Amino acid sequence: MTNITTVGLDLAKSVFQVHVADRDGRPVLRRKLRRSQVLGFFAKLPPCVIGIEACASAHYWARELQELGHSVRLIPPQYVKPFVKTNKNDASDAEAICEALSRPTMRYAAVKSAEQQSVLTLHRARELLVRQRTMLINAIRGHCAEFGIVVAQGASKVTALIGIIEDHQDDRLPALVRQALGSLIRQYEMVQEQILGLERQLTSWHRATEASRRLATIPGVGVITATALVATIGDASQFRSGRQLAAWLGLVPKQHSSAGKDRLGRISKRGDGYLRKLLVHGARTVLLWSRRKKEERSRWQEALLARRPTNVVLVAMANKTARIVWALLSRREVFCAKAHVTT
Repeated sequence: MTNITTVGLDLAKSVFQVHVADRDGRPVLRRKLRRSQVLGFFAKLPPCVIGIEACASAHYWARELQELGHSVRLIPPQYVKPFVKTNKNDASDAEAICEALSRPTMRYAAVKSAEQQSVLTLHRARELLVRQRTMLINAIRGHCAEFGIVVAQGASKVTALIGIIEDHQDDRLPALVRQALGSLIRQYEMVQEQILGLERQLTSWHRATEASRRLATIPGVGVITATALVATIGDASQFRSGRQLAAWLGLVPKQHSSAGKDRLGRISKRGDGYLRKLLVHGARTVLLWSRRKKEERSRWQEALLARRPTNVVLVAMANKTARIVWALLSRREVFCAKAHVTT
């Protein structure tokens, strides 16, 4: 099999499907492989281009195959689907991956390193714990409200409820309720401590990473957002411009253009929703801070606020932040506030 040039690999939990093609695109080999047979099979192949759908465990297998001397391309699943000729099955998927791999205009996802995935694991774990903390807070507030105990909104106000629940001199709560809520409080405190521990690890990685420190100089970008951006984007050279990065994050309008008429709708919301959320929340913080402190805004922000709703302005600010992120990562610069005051 010396004439092999491209291979389509369809990943799964246990049984993988391989589609091997020559330089003319003709199939040379179709085979099912058990998980333990994958590396041994590719170790016997000459160096070739391997296409994999960008899905769970794809980055791990890409790193392993690259160590064997192969060139690996991760293809987004939505770009593979049009090449599935018949009913969907593993063999058809592997063939479609191989076919998509041969297209000269195909777009690929960058292979993440083990360090990048480690940082993103911290983010995913923190995000899960934050959701659990919110559920616990809502449960505590809801149960207390059933007995007429209501405090101001906000996660920080839950400490007032905890104080009431743990005060045995307060007879507004029956003993059974106090006992049940005590277990929720202990779980809340444990989750809170775990979140702080993960944030300390992210802060430590942020301080040791020069690119993350540079991104933190952008208004609205803190430790959480900076580490998530660096770990997810990696090499900014994979994007031709800041606009392409913003489009990759789903911060540009969805197009329905035809016959020379441009029809722009709402933002596409493609790409990483976690990064998009962080950028929008960062923009919200900047806008609120400027309103409270009456700091000088750029003419661009003032003009946008005069003619567009606040949420639209926030998305536009997040789009601009994404472009600045690309510029700082690609040029290895630090954000200069004076250069953006009047622009």
